[in-house]
Amino acid sequence: MCRAMQNIYQIKINAHDLGQLLDGLEARAEAWEKTADYHRTGHSPPDFIVEESNDADEADSIANHYRSIIAKIRKQQEEQS
Repeated sequence: MCRAMQNIYQIKINAHDLGQLLDGLEARAEAWEKTADYHRTGHSPPDFIVEESNDADEADSIANHYRSIIAKIRKQQEEQS
């Protein structure tokens, strides 16, 4: 589907739930960043499970997408505060 044709959603949640949502997205972004590091170095923290991806570039791309989502949400949050 073309990005211009995607649906835009307005979702209303309370501040606590928004914090939980952002925490979850942050955890996913960090997991993909660590996965990219693993692909580059061959090492990962002992308590970390590497995400399934082909290489560091793919993992970076996914991490960047999560970071983009977080930034959009934080921007909207700031606009409403």
